[in-house]
Amino acid sequence: MLRRPVVSGRFYPGGKAALLADIEKRVQDCKLSTEKVLGAVCPHAGYMYSGRTAALTLSKIAPVDTFIIFGPNHTGLGTEASIMTEGEWQTPLGNVEIDSKTASAMLSMCRFLEQDQAAHQNEHSIEVQLPFLQYYFKDFKIVPICLATADIKKLEAIGKSAAAAVKRTGVSACIIASSDMTHYESAESAKRKDELAIKKLLALDGVGLAKTVRDNDISMCGWAPAVAMLAAVKELGATKAELVEYTNSGEESGDFEQVVGYAGIIIK
Repeated sequence: MLRRPVVSGRFYPGGKAALLADIEKRVQDCKLSTEKVLGAVCPHAGYMYSGRTAALTLSKIAPVDTFIIFGPNHTGLGTEASIMTEGEWQTPLGNVEIDSKTASAMLSMCRFLEQDQAAHQNEHSIEVQLPFLQYYFKDFKIVPICLATADIKKLEAIGKSAAAAVKRTGVSACIIASSDMTHYESAESAKRKDELAIKKLLALDGVGLAKTVRDNDISMCGWAPAVAMLAAVKELGATKAELVEYTNSGEESGDFEQVVGYAGIIIK
């Protein structure tokens, strides 16, 4: 199955040359890392708003065989934990193959995951990560997982299945949680709330993150993917996290009364 892009030409340029030029404009000061990174939180808005943060965050990751990408379900389509285990994802820069071996291992080990394409068809949260990955890394595969559940136990089980699958298949992997932060509040309010969530992310505290988001009414769309990612990386031996960058859409639009926050975090 070929999953075709749905936000090409909207969230990022739709042509190869224009997309490469756009990416290169955003990666000018980004130096590729050789340090092993187990996980990351990376934003998924239009490149004009969050592209700089995404480029900087993903540049901190050394090459791996497979990127397991947890994204939130914005559309409401499909199952509550949707994985694709075969096929390719298309972007203007070419096709990215799904790591069928690792994805199938996850599916076999976790009863909460379901083979499902519907959740992915109109969802942008995983798609927008791919052009940056294609720009930086020439030979990699992905495991795409779209999450609509808020059940902490399920999210942790899904994350642990990712770690178990990586151990079983022997691939080198980085696990990405695709997420923006607070939506449509003032820059001051967004920063105050997002600092609370970022504190939990840096502490590798998935349960604490979920509680903080709930108790403080933080509209972080990818908190559930982040919980799953944190469960996975801790199983893989993660011990520390670093904030790469925090910004908001007002830096581009000039409107600081209604911003979306963006955080880039890497976990080692």
